[in-house]
Amino acid sequence: MSKRIALLSAAAFSVLAFSATMSAPASAEEKTVMVGGAAMFPSKNIVQNAVNSKDHTTLVAAVKAAGLVETLEGKGPFTVFAPTNAAFGKLPAGTVDTLVKPENKATLTKILTYHVVAGKLEASDLTDGKKLKTVEGEELTVKKSGDKVMIVDAKGDSSTVTIPNVNQSNGVIHVVDTVLMPKA
Repeated sequence: MSKRIALLSAAAFSVLAFSATMSAPASAEEKTVMVGGAAMFPSKNIVQNAVNSKDHTTLVAAVKAAGLVETLEGKGPFTVFAPTNAAFGKLPAGTVDTLVKPENKATLTKILTYHVVAGKLEASDLTDGKKLKTVEGEELTVKKSGDKVMIVDAKGDSSTVTIPNVNQSNGVIHVVDTVLMPKA
């Protein structure tokens, strides 16, 4: 039975990959940024691009568990500080598994919306000392050191922007290396 499921999954993936290849020429002129081994197309929304990044599978699963897919597919614009799988891996063991449980949806939503700022902020807008009001309601602070841009959370911990300016149809993503945490 599992071989049959694997075969069906492989067939479905092949069809999706083929159809994506067939539609690629329409997007071929777009300036893309590679994230997690996949091209991020400015004509696609945040969720449409994030699902293709193998570095953001934990984030995508968390967004789905929190019920935020529809929001992040919305008009926006949004600025998203998108933690990688490795960023989630820095959290204490079992944290992610606990957060994605239905009974922890409110906490998960609070953490995820703490990574989102209304409006489209390019890297050039992230000036040293700038305060960013998150969708969650608390602030993040920008800290610059040379060419490095860090985002400091309410607890004083910082996350470095590793890939800036990943443009989307409804905003921009800045890939970060640490999960940001609100006060409570």
